Amino acid sequence: MSPDRAVLQRALDRGEQEGGSVEFKERLTEELHLSEGRLESLAAQLRHRVLSGEGEATYVVGVTDDGGLAGISPTEFSESMDVLSLLAEEAGAHIEEVQTWGVDGVDSGTGGVDAEATQGIVGVATIREGTVLEDDDHIVVGTAGHVDHGKSTLVGSLVTGEADDGEGSTRGFLDVQPHEVERGLSADLSYGVYGFDDDGPVRMDNPHRKTDRARVVEESDRLVSFVDTVGHEPWLRTTIRGLVGQKLDYGLLTVAADDGVTETTREHLGILLATELPTIVALTKVDLVTDDRVSEVEREVERALREVDKTPLRVERHGVDAAIEEISETVVPVVTTSAVTERGLDTLDEMFERLPKTGGEVGEFRMYIDRTYNVQGVGAVASGTVKAGEVKAGDELLLGPMQGGGFREVEVRSIEMHYHRVDEAKAGRIVGIALKGVREADIERGMVLLPRDADPDPVREFEAEVMVLNHPTRIGDGYEPVVHLETISEAAKFYPEDGQLLPGDAGTTAVRFKFRSYLVEEGQKFVFREGRSKGVGTVTDVRTD
Repeated sequence: MSPDRAVLQRALDRGEQEGGSVEFKERLTEELHLSEGRLESLAAQLRHRVLSGEGEATYVVGVTDDGGLAGISPTEFSESMDVLSLLAEEAGAHIEEVQTWGVDGVDSGTGGVDAEATQGIVGVATIREGTVLEDDDHIVVGTAGHVDHGKSTLVGSLVTGEADDGEGSTRGFLDVQPHEVERGLSADLSYGVYGFDDDGPVRMDNPHRKTDRARVVEESDRLVSFVDTVGHEPWLRTTIRGLVGQKLDYGLLTVAADDGVTETTREHLGILLATELPTIVALTKVDLVTDDRVSEVEREVERALREVDKTPLRVERHGVDAAIEEISETVVPVVTTSAVTERGLDTLDEMFERLPKTGGEVGEFRMYIDRTYNVQGVGAVASGTVKAGEVKAGDELLLGPMQGGGFREVEVRSIEMHYHRVDEAKAGRIVGIALKGVREADIERGMVLLPRDADPDPVREFEAEVMVLNHPTRIGDGYEPVVHLETISEAAKFYPEDGQLLPGDAGTTAVRFKFRSYLVEEGQKFVFREGRSKGVGTVTDVRTD
């Protein structure tokens, strides 16, 4: 028996007991189990199970009262999870994790056992006491910086509270690929999470355990998630996607004191500031150099900021209060840190605890898709950051544009955030949305989810104001970089208004996607890249097909 299936067997072996924390349910339906009177009774039962398990209960769905593996269809399982989520909310709890297994011999229409029928679903839902954080209590920070500048090490020390050993020991806490979410609907794109309560920071004991992250979410009154990007030049595309494609509240750029400002530092800084993201610069590895060298690199950082019309603010000199009050698109706080001696980490703690959420965009719901999954028992899942508005389970949406330029009607089965099943999500939240009415194979990165009554006009071409950050010669008609806009990464051709653009130039150009149309709107920021050529731009006009 596989370790995963052993979870199911342990729950079955424990069984339903009076005063126990395990509950068996063959199926939960909205019509029957959410009816007047029944909801309150089932919520009280769930609350009893949670209290019996000292804050945790286990619900096994798709089994008979005596623990037999009945199995239910994927549609019935999804409805059961929606109902269970509402019962948990009513009882002051939340679904922390759902694991599913296939069982043979289930009639996909009725849920009854049939040896000739399709495979059914049995699932184990872990329910914990406490509700999910409100959106206003959660900020998302995008990290950037040259390779070996201590970015991941710094974040590792922040989320664990442990000093680094000088060899990058805390960096190992973050070397986990964020796409490892096959066990369910999780869309946890961040490599590190920590929080705050009335007594100060709430940190992870073992960041490699998903349950430890869930504990931090549960115990914190304020949550900070880090979207950790890649410092190597060959993976700049991934860095751009992490910084442009997510709805971040702040940027954190690291500059190593032993190396100073590099070309990659300038590129990452340009991307952060081009997206108008309030940014903090952390001067790292100060334990390796003299005070004179620290001062020298501080001046390098200040010059680099002033070159792009930003005002540096040394936090050690002016204080945390000034940094929190002044941080903006034009003022960049600079913090001196060491993950080894822990210098400056308390300053970053205080800033992350007090910095206000920058807020999502106004308007109707909109989410650009960053990743897709197919989850057994649930189906197609699209994950990304809610850019505007809010979405709820049961909402009817539009998905597209598809290859032909049209949009498809879909329905929200369920939503999950940080291993928690939630009933709704607002702008700025990284979520996974299970969709009814579409196959996972038909969903692509760069597509968008919109309200059903929206009237979107996908475009193949748009006009933009661009600035060339780096190019060996000149940009002329037909120049073909990759454009990174929201989660879109697509080859496009440029047609400058004046015929050409030189390094350092700013000007107007038409931009035409090479292969297909996308939803593009005025005011959106983007980054373009081709080889070592790079630039930033803003959409000024769209041209519908």
